[in-house]
Amino acid sequence: MKINWGTAIVLAFIAFISFILFFVIRMSMDNRSNHDLVTEEYYKAELGYQDEIDAENNAANNSVQLKTEKISEGFLIQFPDNLNFKNIKGTVSLYRPSNKHLDFDLDINLSTSQLLLPHKRLLEGRWDIKVLWTYEGEEYLHKQKFTY
Repeated sequence: MKINWGTAIVLAFIAFISFILFFVIRMSMDNRSNHDLVTEEYYKAELGYQDEIDAENNAANNSVQLKTEKISEGFLIQFPDNLNFKNIKGTVSLYRPSNKHLDFDLDINLSTSQLLLPHKRLLEGRWDIKVLWTYEGEEYLHKQKFTY
């Protein structure tokens, strides 16, 4: 049987549509492509965003920037030396964009002006860190993306 050009065009369209549908169905059923929201209650988090902006501006304006560094024992956060570390309270939130099950929060309880995030808690890959801390009633925020 001979296939004329009209039939060939229809078959090509059917093949193309089948190809596209195959990948759409495959990607929607695949668990590896299941991406979660950054936060479950993002509307609530959006309401507090101005507080984060103010805390970031406090850190920039008052020259209390944190220093961070990857060392063999883990990830080191250095608070400014001119502050009394006993009065620093807050939380460190680590967010893993690729897997929400690896996210964790730590309370800041310092015995020196340094805070070490242990190597065993951090897997290799990209992390987002948010350090929200208070010192003498003033809130400060440090955000950073890093690869461990």
